[in-house]
Amino acid sequence: MPEYNEEDFLLLSGIQHFSFCKRQWALIHIEQQWQENLRTVEGGILHEKTHDNTIKEKRGDIIVSRGMGIFSRTLGTTGTCDVVELHRNPGGVNIFGREGTFKPVPVEYKRGKPKENEADALQLCAQAMCLEEMLLCEIPEAFLFYGETKRRLKIMLDEGLRGRVKTMFQEMHNYYGRRYTPKVKPNKSCKSCSLAEICMPKLCKNPSVANYIRKNLLEVTE
Repeated sequence: MPEYNEEDFLLLSGIQHFSFCKRQWALIHIEQQWQENLRTVEGGILHEKTHDNTIKEKRGDIIVSRGMGIFSRTLGTTGTCDVVELHRNPGGVNIFGREGTFKPVPVEYKRGKPKENEADALQLCAQAMCLEEMLLCEIPEAFLFYGETKRRLKIMLDEGLRGRVKTMFQEMHNYYGRRYTPKVKPNKSCKSCSLAEICMPKLCKNPSVANYIRKNLLEVTE
């Protein structure tokens, strides 16, 4: 894969939007549109503590780092990890200012409960891929913590998931470079989208003006 310059980096959190709805991603990240709803507010509250990078905890052989900034030149993205647990491990990597070696394990915090789609897993995998590139290590697994269930869900970062992350970022860069906002087929997820009023998904079902004119011209000439 080509390497991206820093000025071309996209926000890592965008992969979750892109997986949920490509049009939603484009409205937020290309057209700079945003609108709060109950779910986005609750999600923001949950992330307030996890993104406080002044908080450092030590639990036995585990160091908990919050709000760690990350990036990847290969994916062309930058973002922040909610939590990175550094587990002391002989086969781990050196961490600046710490004695010994550690195995990094990202933990992403989400409101609600596990989803039927893999949007959260894709975001988590992208975080791990950034950490691997930055720290020159391998991260085979990571965790999602859900506020409603108060439980962790282990995510195995296999080649299939990694491949989908790479493909999505390539497509995101393609759209962003063209400043293209795609149309979508309305579905039940549109009702819970915070951008439903801005997006107006029902209008996406209408034919383009060019096609409308072409069709009517054909009807007149026939």
